[in-house]
Amino acid sequence: MEVKLRKLLFVGTILYTLLILYFMFFAFSRLDHWNSDYGYTFILVPEGVPLRFPKLTFSWVYNFGNIAAFIPFGVVIPLLYRSSFGKFISFFVLTILVLETMQALTHLGSFDVDDVISNTIGAAIGFIAYKVGCSSKISYKKLIASALSIVVLLVGVIVISETINYVVAKRESPIQALHDVKEMNGTMPMTENLPSFTVAGKKIEPKINVYYSEGDKRKSYTYILGNKKDVTFYSYFGIPDKGDSKGELTILVDGNQRVHYQYNEQYNNGTEPLNIPFYDKVNEITIIVSGNAKLWDVGFSEMKHWWE
Repeated sequence: MEVKLRKLLFVGTILYTLLILYFMFFAFSRLDHWNSDYGYTFILVPEGVPLRFPKLTFSWVYNFGNIAAFIPFGVVIPLLYRSSFGKFISFFVLTILVLETMQALTHLGSFDVDDVISNTIGAAIGFIAYKVGCSSKISYKKLIASALSIVVLLVGVIVISETINYVVAKRESPIQALHDVKEMNGTMPMTENLPSFTVAGKKIEPKINVYYSEGDKRKSYTYILGNKKDVTFYSYFGIPDKGDSKGELTILVDGNQRVHYQYNEQYNNGTEPLNIPFYDKVNEITIIVSGNAKLWDVGFSEMKHWWE
C-alpha cells in the first residue's frame, strides 16, 4: 500500500473512531440524562436477536446501526495492520468490552451484551469483505465483490436472527377457560345452559361461563394456576339491565388486589372487556363478584415456546 494512501486511511480511521465514541458516550442526550444515583447497569444476558427483517422503526435502525457502524473497522484495520481473523476479532472484542464497561461506569450508558454481539458481527462482516476484495491489489471488481459480500452477510444475519427468534420466542397459547383449572374452594361458575341477558341495551350471549353473586351476598371463586408466568386474563364484565343496577368486581392475584370495578346508577358504562396481563408468576387467582354484577367468558392464556 502506498504511504500516502496509508496515511489517509489512518487519519480517516481516527476520525471515524472519534465519531463512534461520540455516539457511544455523548449522543442521544446522554449528558442530559446523566445521573449517578441510578447505579451501574450491566446487562449480561442477551435480550434479543441482533437484526430482524427491515422495519421503519427507530429500534430497527438502531440495531442495524449497531452492526453497520462497525463494518469499516473490519476493513481498514486489517489494511493498516495485517493480522489474522483470530487476532483481529480478539482485539476488537476486548476493545468493545472495555468501552461498554466505561459506558456503565461513567453512567453515560450501560454495559449491554447485545451491543457487544452486534458490534462484533459488524466487525466480522467487514473483515470478510476485506478478505474478498482488499487483501491484495485493489480493483473495481474486487470492491464490488466486497460490497456484495457485505450485503449478502447482512441478509444472512437477518435470516439467522429471524430463525433464532422463531425458535426461542414465546407465543400466546389459545385461551383456556379459567374454570378448567383446579379450584381451591369448590365454587363453580355457571358453565352449562348459559342464560342470555342485556347490558346497556346490548344482548349478551355468554359462550364459556358466567360468574355471578347470589342476591346481596357476594360470591368468591378461587383457582390455583400453579405459578404460571406471563399469564393474560380475559373476560367481560357488566351489570344486566334487569334488576339492581349496583354491582362490584374484585380480582386478587396471590392475595393482592389487581382489579376493582364498582357500578351504580350514576356509573354504568355498559360492557367492560377485560384484558389483563400478569408478567410475574401467578399461583392463586380469586374473583369476587357482588350485587347484580356478572362476569362472563372468563379465561386465560400463557406465553409459551413452540415446543411447550
